[in-house]
Amino acid sequence: MLSVLFAIVMNGHAMAQGMPVYDNTNFISLTKSLVETAKQTSQLLKTVDFLKQQKENIDKVNNVIKQLKAIRELTKNNQRLYEVVQNDLRQILNSPFIKPDEVTRISDSFDAILQNSIEGMEYIDQILSSDNLKMTDAERTEVLKKQELQSKEMVAEIEAKTRRYREIIAFREMQHTINNRETNY
Repeated sequence: MLSVLFAIVMNGHAMAQGMPVYDNTNFISLTKSLVETAKQTSQLLKTVDFLKQQKENIDKVNNVIKQLKAIRELTKNNQRLYEVVQNDLRQILNSPFIKPDEVTRISDSFDAILQNSIEGMEYIDQILSSDNLKMTDAERTEVLKKQELQSKEMVAEIEAKTRRYREIIAFREMQHTINNRETNY
């Protein structure tokens, strides 16, 4: 009987040796590691979303700054136009060397530039204040930049006309001086 018992124990022991042994601590550690990695990935995705949102906010602020700079430049150019008209045009029109029929032409040319400037400012006001024109900040900035360029062109045009009329006045003044000089010979 002892031999049968020994044989059963030996056979049972032999079977036990062939069975794989699992270490539950490694499995638990792996599970914890996977859970922690998932948390980190989730946090990383939240951080990426946050950074994307902040980039969009920065882009919006940059567009607003560009718009404000364009508006400031437009205002400065329009102020320059009005100063030229108020001061220089008055001097040109009051000159005795400008003929009466030229006064209307000069006034009309300067008036056309000012009307264009006023229309541009009204258009800008409409763009900035109206929600009917569904524009993105980038589109609005592009329109403002175009208006700024037109404004600079108007300033250049009015300065060129002013310079040209001053040169005409100077030439006629010199011509008058030469024609009306006293001869002492």
